Formats: sequence, C-alpha cells, structure tokens
Amino acid sequence: MASNDKTPEQRPSVAAIASQQDDEPDEWDKRIFSTGCADENAKLTDCYYEKKDWRLCKKEMERFRQCWKLQGNDKRTDTKDL
Repeated sequence: MASNDKTPEQRPSVAAIASQQDDEPDEWDKRIFSTGCADENAKLTDCYYEKKDWRLCKKEMERFRQCWKLQGNDKRTDTKDL
C-alpha cells in the first residue's frame, strides 16, 4: 500500500509530522500540548483538512470537547457551553 493510500487512522497525525519536522516545539505546539488534548486536536484538524467541512467532523469535535472538559481547560480558559 502506497503512503498516500493509507486510511486516516494509518496516516501520521499533524502533531506527529510537526514533531518530526521541528526539533523545538513552537508557541502554538506548546499551547496545544499544554491542553492535554493534542491528539484530539490533531484528529479534528486532519478531519477538516480531508473533508473541508466542519459538519462532517462532528465525531472528532465531540471527542475534542470531551477531552477539553476532562482536562479542566473549560475552567482554565473560562469556556462556556452555549
């Protein structure tokens, strides 16, 4: 199977690629990693990149939201559910 024939689950995440390309994490990477939800963020970003429509990434968004709450980021950033 060629590298471009891999399913989304088999492809490296955006975070994995970024870590391979950079020796030092930049400010964005540090902020994302500090949330404890870097993997969920990468999967959400990958979904949008592939589908170009946030509405098709509801499962990934919900997983990110759950992680965000479990990590206490909603309190830390004063996020409110609407």
